[in-house]
Amino acid sequence: MTFDVNRDIAFTLIEKRPKTLVYDVQNTQADCSIGLVKWYGPWRHYCFFPETETVFSDRCLLRIGKFVEELNKKHKEQKAKKP
Repeated sequence: MTFDVNRDIAFTLIEKRPKTLVYDVQNTQADCSIGLVKWYGPWRHYCFFPETETVFSDRCLLRIGKFVEELNKKHKEQKAKKP
């Protein structure tokens, strides 16, 4: 069975905080969590927090990075709309 990063990495919203969101990042092929995407206050940015002893290929990192990039873009746009 071949791992398809676009099919086998999933992002599930698990918590809505007052101003930010938390997503579980899952390897759906292995049916396990590989980390979280959540707000990191010191950087004022969404970041990926991997589980310990996880390994990622360049394709996995690009997929996760793109998701984080889009979350940060949406957050910035929503913040700009507020008076």
